Amino acid sequence: MADKPRNGKVTVVGAGFYGSTTALRLAEYDIFETVVLTDIVEGKPEGLALDMNQSRPIEGFETEVVGIGGGSYEGTEGSDVVVITAGIPRKPGMSRMDLIETNAKIVREVAEKVAAGSPDAVLIVVSNPLDEMTALAQLASGFPKQRVMGQAGMLDTARFTNFVAEETGVPVSSVRTLTLGSHGDTMVPVPSRCTVDGKPLTEVLAADRIEHLVDRTRNGGAEVVALLKTGSAYFAPSAAAARMARAVMEDSGTVMPVCAWVDGEYGISGVYLGVEAEIGRGGVRKVVEGDLSESELAGLRDAAEAVRAKQADIADL
Repeated sequence: MADKPRNGKVTVVGAGFYGSTTALRLAEYDIFETVVLTDIVEGKPEGLALDMNQSRPIEGFETEVVGIGGGSYEGTEGSDVVVITAGIPRKPGMSRMDLIETNAKIVREVAEKVAAGSPDAVLIVVSNPLDEMTALAQLASGFPKQRVMGQAGMLDTARFTNFVAEETGVPVSSVRTLTLGSHGDTMVPVPSRCTVDGKPLTEVLAADRIEHLVDRTRNGGAEVVALLKTGSAYFAPSAAAARMARAVMEDSGTVMPVCAWVDGEYGISGVYLGVEAEIGRGGVRKVVEGDLSESELAGLRDAAEAVRAKQADIADL
């Protein structure tokens, strides 16, 4: 069988659970020439890369994983996609906003270094608080806004889908859900666009059960954090980030809920916000406006104003 073509380089910044799991998922797709894993800790990304490469004969992929420790970006140059996972994770009782000052310093430095070595890359930000860190990465990198996006809606939508499937006793493949807005308190689940076996969610579940699942989705990350005691979610988040990176590299045009720059859509302008977007080689090709109920649209606009106020503050961090 002919060797399948692999091209491009993707760099994952941060070799914690989130970053390392993302790097492995990307490598196992077997579509990239190289996956680079970087971290400020000396030896950790190198050791993880060695371990991952030794899994290649078993799992049957050829993508090479390269680990770079000590905070160096030498070897990341010319990356097509860079996933920024760097930053401290939440602890029980912490909100995403509690991380803002510490993670802002980290994300700013990372974005500046990435821009210097990979000036044509697409940035996918996953550091919390997500909406603010995505805006900061765009400012610090100086990249066009469509080449910087954040991972949140893919994860929140996956959580909502899983909860609905469990509640209704159907396979997850039979459920379609959607969440927009920000990653956190102003998340906007969209029940009007949710179906179970093709039937509207509102016909399958009572309103109070839908509201319960919406609340559980909104607090999905905190629920995991509270159970783990140390660290935060990384299996589902890494799957979401990896799928976004794949859509970029394959120039697939897949429509995904992501944190993207909104400029007129839904009557909202000048803010990074969770919306559906068509993803391709240059990042966000376009924001896709779907039908929303009046209350859902109002929720999205409220989320935009809440995020706008916080994003205005991050320029100085």
